[in-house]
Amino acid sequence: MTIIIDHHSDQNGDEIGEKNQGITKEEEETELVLDAGFEAPHTNSFGHTFRDYDAESERRRGVEEFYRVNHIGQTVDFVRKMRQEYGKLNRTEMSIWECCELLNEFIDESDPDLDEPQIEHLLQTAEAIRKDYPDEDWLHLTGLIHDLGKVLLHSSFGELPQWAVVGDTYPVGCAFDESIVHHKYFKENQDYDNPSYNTKYGIYTEGCGLDNVLMSWGHDDYMYLVAKENQTTLPSAGLFIIRYHSFYALHKSEAYKYLMNDEDTENMKWLKVFNKYDLYSKSKVRINVEEVKPYYLSLINKYFPAKLKW
Repeated sequence: MTIIIDHHSDQNGDEIGEKNQGITKEEEETELVLDAGFEAPHTNSFGHTFRDYDAESERRRGVEEFYRVNHIGQTVDFVRKMRQEYGKLNRTEMSIWECCELLNEFIDESDPDLDEPQIEHLLQTAEAIRKDYPDEDWLHLTGLIHDLGKVLLHSSFGELPQWAVVGDTYPVGCAFDESIVHHKYFKENQDYDNPSYNTKYGIYTEGCGLDNVLMSWGHDDYMYLVAKENQTTLPSAGLFIIRYHSFYALHKSEAYKYLMNDEDTENMKWLKVFNKYDLYSKSKVRINVEEVKPYYLSLINKYFPAKLKW
């Protein structure tokens, strides 16, 4: 199968995708064009361009303060502590859909584009993908579950502060790339001047693979651990999307590519497809939850056990 991702640009000329090719052998060689009919809107829910962290809006100051605290707190020690604690998956057992319903209570303080409950965003993303790629059911489900790790905000999961749950993600243990939003606040991070952590490679080696990289702690890494340890049958591209969908320094600015291995490069093509739906499907258009619920329950049953350890 040849995967082709075409160039598309929004009104401001920003590329939504990049042309790339990769070949995998299957029973027959077919071509799948991964750039369907979805058209990105020009403005978000507040009438501004997407991911504009400087636009004057009622949320700008709160978003910047979020990133100030986030960049100070996300250290190697903190990430290792969170992964050890939450990697035990001993908080509770519940189904994927039960987790979706928990997210009705939360709004992402780091997001300058949307102030709707998270369940709305999950379904908007999944349904937009489903419309354009009806045969890629794993991608529909990935759209639904990619943000479920935000249950870390819930009291049952320790009620972590938003800076430790949401926002753009990035590697720790090596230099913080300047493309990371509000980079200036990293100067107050205790790892910033640590010679073991502040070089290009830090504790890593070139081509080591992103699986071997410590990412800033949050909902992405947590949901990745949950899916992997509960033995989901999603393809590796689905797990890659879940763990790195907030890694904008990589898939928008192409920072840290030197840490990727061949599998990461292949999976990156799917993440670039997914990203435009994750980002640009945010709108005030409401989804009829009860209407689409049976379809997503069937996908959950296909790719996950009935109850997961969280």
